[in-house]
Amino acid sequence: MDGKRSVSIREMGDGILIAFQFLTTLPLPGRPEWQPHTLNWALRAYPLVGLVVGALLGSLVLLLGPFASVWVLTLVLFTAWMVLTGGLHLDGWMDVADAIGSRAPLEKKIAIMKDPHVGSFAVVGLLLLLVWKAVFLFGLVDIGLQRGQPGALMVMLMAVPALSRWGVLVCLGQLKPFRQEGLAWLWHLSLKKRDLAWGFVPLGVLLCFQPWLILLFVSYLLFLAGWIYWCKRQFGGVNGDLLGAAIEGGELWGLFTLFIFIWSGMA
Repeated sequence: MDGKRSVSIREMGDGILIAFQFLTTLPLPGRPEWQPHTLNWALRAYPLVGLVVGALLGSLVLLLGPFASVWVLTLVLFTAWMVLTGGLHLDGWMDVADAIGSRAPLEKKIAIMKDPHVGSFAVVGLLLLLVWKAVFLFGLVDIGLQRGQPGALMVMLMAVPALSRWGVLVCLGQLKPFRQEGLAWLWHLSLKKRDLAWGFVPLGVLLCFQPWLILLFVSYLLFLAGWIYWCKRQFGGVNGDLLGAAIEGGELWGLFTLFIFIWSGMA
């Protein structure tokens, strides 16, 4: 029994390490093997990774908020966000923008996403994404600091990356990869229904401390429903690029929703 427990704990630790090494640029030691049970735990740790990324961003708010200007703090947060994630999902966003902008048939759109070259739609899509994320982030920082609520701002910054990465698990569960190859197919095969519940645990803890975040969670469910429907109509499934775009789009949606909440006094 102790042997099984030790194996399970090791698989859990390796899975969490895989998730952090894959989704962030944090310099973590070790090279765990990508085994089936290990990948289960890696998927479950996706929202936890987002929570940690958000906590690191929130710590910058607590550290710099008392004396840095809103402009400087926003730029620092935006830069740190990119550095921590390595811009991993921006490539997917750009590939999807090129594919959709082409208005080509399905097979051509899929081929465009695999093409390593960057098109004009990718550049425009990237600029729009970054500008709007910066605008909403600035709005959150500005209003949050004016109200003297850096702690609430930290919670918001934790919730957005965590919910966006939990959304990837939902997409993997609801959408079948249209290519039986690549990371999306590997993650899809590894995902179990209980992984969604495990992945929600850190989010549930956050909700216990900030019950009003249930409004943000509901808004994310609406976003995911729309995203899944759109992926089915446009591509008939999902791939790594669409999952990456879901994270970027989910973060933009989360920042927008929180800005509306805090601006209207709902949060």
